[in-house]
Amino acid sequence: MGRAVVQVTLFGLLLALAASQPNKDNWDIYSFHINSTVIGRYATTVITSRVANRMNESKEIEFHVQIPKNAFISKFRMFIDGQVYDGVVKTKEQAQQQYTQAVSRGESAGIVSSVGRTMEEFKTSVTVAAHKKVTFELTYEELLKRTRGKYELQIHTRPMQPVKDFKVDVYIYEKAGISFIDVKGGLSTKALANAITKTHADNKAWVYFYPTVDQQKTCDSCGEQGMNGDLVIVYDVNRDTGLGDIKTSDGYFVHHFAPSSLPRIPKNIVFIIDQSGSMSGRKMEQTRIALVHILNDLAGDDFFGVISFDSQIFHWKRELVQATSVNLEEAKEFARNIMERGATDINAAVLEGARMLNAHPREGSASILILLTDGDPTSGVTNFEIIQSNVRRAIAGKFPLYCLGFGFDVKFEFLEKMSLENNGVARRIYEDSDADVQLKGFYEEVATPLLTDVTMIYLGGTNLTQTNFSQYYNGSEIVVAGEIMDNDIETFSPQVVAISSSRTLTFSTTNTSVEPSTGTVTVGLLQRVWAYLTVKQLLEKELLLSGAEKEKVKKEVLELSLKYSFVTPLTSMVVTKPEGEKTQVLHKPKEGGARKSQMHMHFNPMLAPTPGLHGSYSTTGRRFTLQSAPVSAGPRGRPGQSGLKGLPEADMISYFSPTNRPKGERGIQRARLHHIVHSALMPSVPYNNAEEALHSLKEMATSAPVSHRFLLKAENRSQPLCFDITGDAILKLFHHPSRELYMNGELDSVTNGGFKKIVIHVRSDQHVEVDTDEITVREGQSTTRHTGQDPITAGRVTVIKRDKEIDIAAEDIRVVILVHEKDGNKFLWPVIRQMPSANNTEGILALKPEYEEKLGRRRTKLKINNHEIPTTSSSADDYNISPPLGSSCWLVSPDHALQRPLQDFRTAQI
Repeated sequence: MGRAVVQVTLFGLLLALAASQPNKDNWDIYSFHINSTVIGRYATTVITSRVANRMNESKEIEFHVQIPKNAFISKFRMFIDGQVYDGVVKTKEQAQQQYTQAVSRGESAGIVSSVGRTMEEFKTSVTVAAHKKVTFELTYEELLKRTRGKYELQIHTRPMQPVKDFKVDVYIYEKAGISFIDVKGGLSTKALANAITKTHADNKAWVYFYPTVDQQKTCDSCGEQGMNGDLVIVYDVNRDTGLGDIKTSDGYFVHHFAPSSLPRIPKNIVFIIDQSGSMSGRKMEQTRIALVHILNDLAGDDFFGVISFDSQIFHWKRELVQATSVNLEEAKEFARNIMERGATDINAAVLEGARMLNAHPREGSASILILLTDGDPTSGVTNFEIIQSNVRRAIAGKFPLYCLGFGFDVKFEFLEKMSLENNGVARRIYEDSDADVQLKGFYEEVATPLLTDVTMIYLGGTNLTQTNFSQYYNGSEIVVAGEIMDNDIETFSPQVVAISSSRTLTFSTTNTSVEPSTGTVTVGLLQRVWAYLTVKQLLEKELLLSGAEKEKVKKEVLELSLKYSFVTPLTSMVVTKPEGEKTQVLHKPKEGGARKSQMHMHFNPMLAPTPGLHGSYSTTGRRFTLQSAPVSAGPRGRPGQSGLKGLPEADMISYFSPTNRPKGERGIQRARLHHIVHSALMPSVPYNNAEEALHSLKEMATSAPVSHRFLLKAENRSQPLCFDITGDAILKLFHHPSRELYMNGELDSVTNGGFKKIVIHVRSDQHVEVDTDEITVREGQSTTRHTGQDPITAGRVTVIKRDKEIDIAAEDIRVVILVHEKDGNKFLWPVIRQMPSANNTEGILALKPEYEEKLGRRRTKLKINNHEIPTTSSSADDYNISPPLGSSCWLVSPDHALQRPLQDFRTAQI
């Protein structure tokens, strides 16, 4: 089969955008969801875009996403015709080689990659057949950074057309408790404000953004092409003056250190302002405005200096002076009169700023150097490496250097390296109407030092991320992650030593015990936070190195990126798509061969007949025959292959004549034959036409037990397992023994439907009962029926009802129960959105199947628990998403899929 490689390139801006340039007459984004889960400041965001080609011909459909610059893409999938196509992270060289080979063969090809260090963009397109659909699913991860006393999760959306089913769901869980939560951004105002629902309950919070089609057209930044703007979720957590928030799980720890109520440290600060000719116009005007505002914010015990430069240096005063009202007014007058001209001598300017700070040592204070420039060095010393070396010697690790690069003409990598070498950071200031606000915002981040010379110590810890920090500022946060030696929590002892004014402070576990975060952290989450931080910091370290040391660090980054599937500057993601594997058109001779017509035979798993039941037709007399083929018993009584002569064993075929093809959903449902007929052999029965045969099939099927098909998805497998449960059943869906939490579900009477009732029990006194019509919450003797949109909280259980879904947070687990509808019948389907870290959970939803595919010439086998199991390529509706999508799957018996007897998952009472 030919294979096409589907492309993606990374370029980036600030958050989740599925932008495209569609002509809505050609294709339609009928569903667009952004689902973000934040646990312990670590955000995992999934963007799902479902698109339909409404045309009578194939169309190229595009998916375009901009993500935060600090995020790593970790997964990409496409769902086309029931098939799942997963992206694979590879080295840049491997990805480029595969890309080049595909292009040379004339195939469509592409790569997802990171461009530069600050901007990222994901873009892909795929050709979709007439009246077919495609689903794009992108996942990215980021550690939210605390600045100015808050975390911000920014979601930027621009679908380029109003979307009927548009949803943004954000769930936040913070062990320490959430002190406040707010929603800002251009999409939170005026016409769209009513589309936002915000709920806060102690350590959990939910934000839902469900704008209607009309709202998507009438907001300030909206129009006929839909929304274009940001949704920003702002929050902070409860804090104390101690050691901070320490989470441990699976042999890893993450420490968030941000003590409150500390006295501010007086600062010594020098502002170095580029006034070269390239700063002319708006940039210089905004710089003057920002500098005046910043000077107004200096405290009376601060000392400061201001210099401007082009090819020369201009002092307001040659030494630092105290921020008295008189001095501040004179400095503001100097700032207002800075005029742009000449070249750019960055070397001399930064060395002069360092000299001023070094000449003014002051015990109990913190020194800061801030450079603002918009271009490369063009005067004096212009060699980057020499400038960096000179600055490094002048500062000698005594204070941080912060470099602000104005616009895109600046050599940002040069500024970034110079900052990192001197314990600072570089920040790009975008040329826009709010540039002065950006400048003031950065200053506010460093305006109030609280601690200096911060050292994070972890006895019993290893493989630590950065542990030494020159300064800790009010409103910020220090984050350290690492491994716990031998996973021994008893010998693990964290401690922080820092300078506050002129005295040494020690933060330790004297009054704070470090305990395992059992049940409050998702499995593997802390390890991913550690990997994320390690990769980020190694990339910064690599920027400062050269030669063998640089290559060693790059190798470390590459190994971690491949292990955790992070798309970084050293890796790329490649998505391959097989073509022509599922549809085949064959010609069928007409009766007696006198005249020819066509009969299309679609290898379509969505219309697969039941194993053991087969409809055939003869070529004479237009007689349709219904017959049952022998059904072989597989292991533990599993239905085997139908054994129909002349048909490939791996495929099931549904026949429809051109004039009698089922139309619409009802027609297709009528043609689906999912009931299992338990007869070894049935004599042939003649029928006059296909309608009679189908009608007879339907009558026989209604007498068969109802069958429900389940999907079990495995990591790193594009095709999940599926299995059928026949007849009435109450199933054990999830059991969390350490939290005494049970979730059971009762199946409904709709073939391939779902559950009619789901009940969650927490300990012995809290119960949530959900059916398709109502929600009942019981706590002790108290009973509450959920009638509106307001959340219900009972003990440790919070229930929120929304359109077609119920969101339940109980202990450390979060479950969303989706309400589906099929042929007028509603049914429920549970999805676990937050899995606890405990490894002793049980139930169908707790299973993590592992298997290997053994592909043969005529049939496929799966290796499960060291046993080779015969399987059949089939299909199922994936009810974990709404609306559900068809998915191909490997059909096996329930006992093999569950790796235990199905009876173990049944229960007598719900």
